[in-house]
Amino acid sequence: MDRLEAMRVFVTALDEGSLACAGRRLSRSPAAMTRAIAALERHVGARLLHRTTRGLQLTEAGEQYAAVCRRVLTDLDEADLALAGNRAAPRGVLTVTAPVMFGTRVLRPVVGEFLRAYPAMQVRYLLLNRVTNLVDEGIDVALRIAPLQESSLIAVRIGEVRRVLCASPRYLADRPPINTLADLARHDCIGIEPTSPTDIWSFPPARGSRIARTVRVKPRLMVNTDDAAVGAAIDGEGIVRIFSYKIQDEVRDGRLAVLLPADEPPPVPIHLVVSPDRLALAKVRAFMDFAAGRLRTHLDRIVPQAQTSDAA
Repeated sequence: MDRLEAMRVFVTALDEGSLACAGRRLSRSPAAMTRAIAALERHVGARLLHRTTRGLQLTEAGEQYAAVCRRVLTDLDEADLALAGNRAAPRGVLTVTAPVMFGTRVLRPVVGEFLRAYPAMQVRYLLLNRVTNLVDEGIDVALRIAPLQESSLIAVRIGEVRRVLCASPRYLADRPPINTLADLARHDCIGIEPTSPTDIWSFPPARGSRIARTVRVKPRLMVNTDDAAVGAAIDGEGIVRIFSYKIQDEVRDGRLAVLLPADEPPPVPIHLVVSPDRLALAKVRAFMDFAAGRLRTHLDRIVPQAQTSDAA
């Protein structure tokens, strides 16, 4: 087995989670799969994988080599499509990444629509709460929720989201009213690690001032996932500060109410980003065109101001 085929075995094993599953996908025997990985490890002079009872675990060298393998194999597949005259027809594997909750609630249905619209396409969909390196990790399109830094990446703005305060009607019913930021100090709050683990919440300056306002809150409950924070807020455990898209359904059906909208920070932009060399590919252009309009329409509807509440 040549090195390129061994690289494909390596990447497929990572995608499938085991050599056995990868072997079935590639129609290769377990012995052939093991030999391919061993050959790669001899070539690079380092162990790439550890096999555990839970599956395959990459070594540090394996993580670096996996990124190289994905990039090489993707480039080869695209070269084959180009020579076959298929660049105009989107096909092949598209790798897309997004933050976990946005990717689950908002982008995932768009990916499903895209696959139905383009039957020759496959999508490798990675939900990651970190900034990815598009080139090193073999990613075609990334969705990012943050002001963008200067870079060579091409960015298409699809909208923005708000960072809101919210609580359940159950919590607000028997608590002191919330009419100003200072009132928050008298309330129980829900902290989210690591995004907002402190007991100091910052807000924009008041009108006519340049000094940011801060409130010391009581985070009686600390959680490490957004889903847990939203669930706790619905159950009346306190006030949570979170991106608007994460509670759009809960606000719409009355399980949560948005507080003090006039004191919110400026909205946070959302972009689809792609490296310039990938935008030339038909599959990437097709996804960008397909997803951008649908996401803009969806984001325009997230937590309308008319459904907010200024006080308990």
